[in-house]
Amino acid sequence: MRWVIRIGVALAVLVLLAFGLLAMVPSERVAAVLSAQFETMTGRKMTLTGEVSPRMWPSLGISTGPVSIANAEWATGEEPLFSAQSLSVDINFGALFGGEVKVVGVNADQPEFNLERAADGRQNWVFGASEAGEAGAVPAAATAFTMDAGTITDGSIRFVDKQADKVIALDGVDATLSIPDYSGPFTLTASGSSGGQGVALDLSGDVFSAFAAGRVVPLTVSLAAGRSTIGFNGRGGVSPLVADGALVADLSDLAALGGLIGTDLAQPGLGLGQERLSVSGKLTLDGSGAMFLRGAEIVADGNQITGDIDLAPGEARPMLKAQLVAGPLVIGTGEGGEAGGGTSGGMKADGWPEGDIDVSALQGMDAEVALSTPSLDLGVIRLGETKALITIERARAVIEIRQMAAYGGQVLGDFVVNGRGGLSVGGRLTLAGLETQPLLTDLAGWDRLISTGNLEVEFLGVGNSIAAIMASLKGQGTLELGQGELSGLDIAGMLATLDPTQVGDGQKTLFDAIAGTFSIDGGVLSNSDLKLVGPHLTASGSGEIGLGARTLDYRVRPTALADADGTGGVMVPLLITGPWADPKFRLDLEGIAREKMEEEARAAAKAAEAAAKAELERRLQEELGIVAGEGESLEDAARRRAEEALEEETRKALEAILGGN
Repeated sequence: MRWVIRIGVALAVLVLLAFGLLAMVPSERVAAVLSAQFETMTGRKMTLTGEVSPRMWPSLGISTGPVSIANAEWATGEEPLFSAQSLSVDINFGALFGGEVKVVGVNADQPEFNLERAADGRQNWVFGASEAGEAGAVPAAATAFTMDAGTITDGSIRFVDKQADKVIALDGVDATLSIPDYSGPFTLTASGSSGGQGVALDLSGDVFSAFAAGRVVPLTVSLAAGRSTIGFNGRGGVSPLVADGALVADLSDLAALGGLIGTDLAQPGLGLGQERLSVSGKLTLDGSGAMFLRGAEIVADGNQITGDIDLAPGEARPMLKAQLVAGPLVIGTGEGGEAGGGTSGGMKADGWPEGDIDVSALQGMDAEVALSTPSLDLGVIRLGETKALITIERARAVIEIRQMAAYGGQVLGDFVVNGRGGLSVGGRLTLAGLETQPLLTDLAGWDRLISTGNLEVEFLGVGNSIAAIMASLKGQGTLELGQGELSGLDIAGMLATLDPTQVGDGQKTLFDAIAGTFSIDGGVLSNSDLKLVGPHLTASGSGEIGLGARTLDYRVRPTALADADGTGGVMVPLLITGPWADPKFRLDLEGIAREKMEEEARAAAKAAEAAAKAELERRLQEELGIVAGEGESLEDAARRRAEEALEEETRKALEAILGGN
C-alpha cells in the first residue's frame, strides 16, 4: 500500500506546480516540466501525453490524458510501473490559502500497476535517486495533506514475485482511499477479480501519518476471495509487513484464496475442510515473513482442533510447525464404501475405486505436525486414542504412529505417502492384540474370523488410484492368531460326511491357534506355511489371495478325527476359490484320488524293488554261493566274495610266474 501513497503524494504536490505553469505556458510545456519534476523527486520518468487541462471550480486541479511512470531499470517486464488512460487531481482552493494541502480527489481511469520483486529482494515500487544524484525517495510525511477520495476505476494489478516464484493478478479493480485527517484515521476499500473469482478488501486504521511512514498503528482488515473471508483486528504496518492481533478466517474456498496469492490450493477431502474450514487465534507477523498463530482453533467440517501453529518462509517452500490437539476426528466418507471396505463396499464390492487421488497439497509446503486425538474414524477403519507425528518434505509425508489404540489392541509403525513424481504409499506396521472380527468387518465387510492376534506387515504400492495401488502392492509379513473360530464353515463336519455344503449360519470351525508368513508381489499375497491347530482337527494351507483383483485361490489340507498320537484320521483338501464377492468352497476329492493313485504307485514300485532284490539274493546264493554273514548285507557279501576271488587269482598268477623261474 505504501507505493500507492508515495505515487499519490508526488502527484498531489505536482498539481500545484502544474496550475501555476498552466497560467503562463502551453500544456505541452507543462507536461514536460511536470515529468522532469517528478523524475527529480522519484528517480523515475513520468510521461504525459495529450492535453493537460486546468480547473478552477469547484476545486483547483488538473486533468491529463494518458500517463505512465517508468519501471525500474532492472525490472524484467517491458511495461511501465504505472499507466492510466487519464488522471484527475483536485485540491481544495480555500484550504490551500490556509497552508494546508487538502486533496479533494485523485482519480485514475483504467490504471495498470506492474509490480515486481527481484530474486535479491529489490522492489520496483521503491523509488531511488534521480539521475542528478539527489536523494529521490518521496518522504510520505514530509508535507501534511488530506484526501477526501483517491479512486481507481477498472484497474489492474500484476505482481511478479521472483523470490517466491509466483504471479498475482487482479483485474477490474475499483478502489477508494480516504484520508480525511493526515494525523487521524483512514480507510481503503477495493474490489476486483482474481482468476474469475471476486475479491474485496476493507481496511481502516488510525494515524495515517505514522502508517505512511512505515510504523505500526491500530488496524482492522477484512478480505474476501470467493467464499473465503479473512478478518483481522489489532495492530499492523506494511513496511515491513507486521501484525499483532485477532484473526478470524473462513477458508471454505481455498481455490479462490490460492488464486489471489498466486498459489494453487486444492480443496481438501471430506473431514479435512471440504465443506467447511475456519481458523481463528492470535496472529503475529514479525516482519521476516514468518507467521505465528497462538491459541488456534480450527474447524474442518465436523472436526475441531486446537493448538499453536508456526509458518516460516523456506528456501524452496514454507515450513509449517504445529502442536495440535483434536477432538474425535472423522475423515472420509465414514461408511467405507469409497475405500472398498465396510458395509457399503468390502467383500461384496466389484472392485477398488479407480478415481485419481489428489495429493498436490503435499507440494505446497514442508511440515512437522504433532497431533493427538481421542479417536480417529477413517471411514474404512475406526481407531481409538492416537498420537502421531506428521512430517512432510518435498511432497513426501511420513506419519509416525507413536500411539494408536485399535480394535482392542495397539498399532505402531509408520505410514508413507510419497507424492514426488506420481503417488506411492508404503509402511511398516505392527498390530498387537487386535480383535479380528470388528477389524475385518470395517476393513473388508467380512465378519467370519473371530479371534485375537498379531500382525506384522511391510508394504509398498504405486499408482494414482486405490485400484492401481492395490494391484501393484509388494511386501511381506507374519500372522499369529490365538484361540477362536471360523464362523460359517464346519471343516471337521465336511471331512466326516464328505459334504461340502456345511457352510452358512450355525456352522463353525474352532481352532486353538493359526500362524503363517506371507509375501506380496504384484498385488498378489502368497502363503505356503499356514498352520491351524484345533480341538477336532489340524490343517495346513497354501495359496494366493489377489489383493488387487479381489480373488481367492487357496488350498487347505485339514485332518480330522485323528488318533490321540496324531496319526490316522480323515484328510480331504478344501479348495477356496473365486471372487471375494462370491467365494466357492469345494472338497478336493479329485486331489485325494490322485494322491491315492500316486501312493499306490509308490507302493507298487517299492514292492517291485523288493522282489527284484530278493531274486538277486537267490541267484547269488544258488549260482555263485554268496552267503551274507551275520550283520552283513548281501551287497557287502558280494563285494567280499569278489575281493577274495581276486586275491585267489592273483596268488595263483604269482605262483605260476615264480614256479616257471
